Formats: sequence, structure tokens, C-alpha cells
Amino acid sequence: MPAATTKIGLLAVTQKEFTKLQKLIADIPDDVATRKLEDDTSIKDVIAHRAHWITLFLGWYRDGQAGQEVFFPAKGYKWNELKTYNAKLREDQADLGWEEAGLQLEQGQFDLMQLIGGKSDTQLYGGPMKGANNAWTTGRWAEAAGSSHYRSAAKWVRACLRAA
Repeated sequence: MPAATTKIGLLAVTQKEFTKLQKLIADIPDDVATRKLEDDTSIKDVIAHRAHWITLFLGWYRDGQAGQEVFFPAKGYKWNELKTYNAKLREDQADLGWEEAGLQLEQGQFDLMQLIGGKSDTQLYGGPMKGANNAWTTGRWAEAAGSSHYRSAAKWVRACLRAA
């Protein structure tokens, strides 16, 4: 699927993929959502992970706009340490319940849509995101944190449900 290149396109794909994921997970019972599967990961873990990464993106954006140092992916971690970071995140979110994970995802979606909705095409796609140290635009980062992550989560959840 080609990346969005306009605010309207980004809003549409973000909402579309969120709605599909939300519909998919809406009726999953707690015991199924919290059952550990591959790599000691549950559906709840994947949903909470997606919510967390939206928060990371919003922090990157905010820090870049403020002229502060932006830590990618997070302070103390490099991109090649994502497995370690994600394992620590699962550990930190171990006591998080299924309902709370869903609420965090909804809040992340709301915050992401607020950011996107408040920006112009130029602010989203007119140049690299401040502080990112690469050529990706704010819109491209937003898509990676939102619709792309929703799509991959939905694919993973469907595979888990088929296996269950």
C-alpha cells in the first residue's frame, strides 16, 4: 500500500486501519487477549505496544518542534536494540489489563488524529520531521506510528485467532 502524501489521505488511512483493528479486537475476551503465544507475547501485549509507539512518535514530534534532542527509538536505545526495548516494554506493561490496553490504543488514536488534523499538508509533508535526522516527513512518521502499525497488529491478531 503506498504511503499517504496528503493530510486528507493520512487522516483517511489512519481512521480506516484503526477502525478495522478496533472491530477485530472488540469481542476478544480477556483470557484470549492475555494468553501468551509466540515469543511470550499476547494480543494484549501487541495492542499495548501499538499504543505506546504512538506515544513515542508524539514525543519525538514534540521534542523536535521544541528544538530538543530526539531519542530514536527511546532514550538509551538504538534501532538495532528494538528486541531488547520491546521485551522491556512488555515487562513494564505486564500488569496492564486488556481493557486498559484497548483504552490506551483509543487515546493514542485520538491524540494522533488531533496532531494530524491540526497540521497542514506542508507541515505534514513539506520536509523532514525536525529532530528525526532522516528524510522522513512528519506525515510519514505519523503513518508508521498509526495506520502501518494498526495493519501489522491486525495481521498478527488474525493469525493468533486462527491458531487459537
